[in-house]
Amino acid sequence: MRIGELSRKTGVSVRALRHYEAEGLIGAARGGNGYRDFGDGAVEAVRQIRGMIESGLPIRIVREILPYLDGPAALMPDVPCAYMIGEVARQRDVLDRRIRALTGNRDALDAYLRAARSAAA
Repeated sequence: MRIGELSRKTGVSVRALRHYEAEGLIGAARGGNGYRDFGDGAVEAVRQIRGMIESGLPIRIVREILPYLDGPAALMPDVPCAYMIGEVARQRDVLDRRIRALTGNRDALDAYLRAARSAAA
């Protein structure tokens, strides 16, 4: 599929898709006319990438962990870089804090809705 169609299916701008490609997060074949041709798995890959970026992960971390989302553990390098292990652990801690905050926000919204619905009934 061409980049415009991928953009429509994922809700991600064409500019962002070009950036993802330049960063090595997604790949596309090129037709004889030079147009990008994304494969069938591109929609799910872009959704995963977008989700990770929206959760606050920097692209350098997304690039490192993307192959492990659906791949075997055998992809792990023999000697992982200590810096990258620390970075991924730090990002995981950040995500945990965000999840706790989001859970608290959701619980507050639920409490508000229960109270508002009771008052309206």
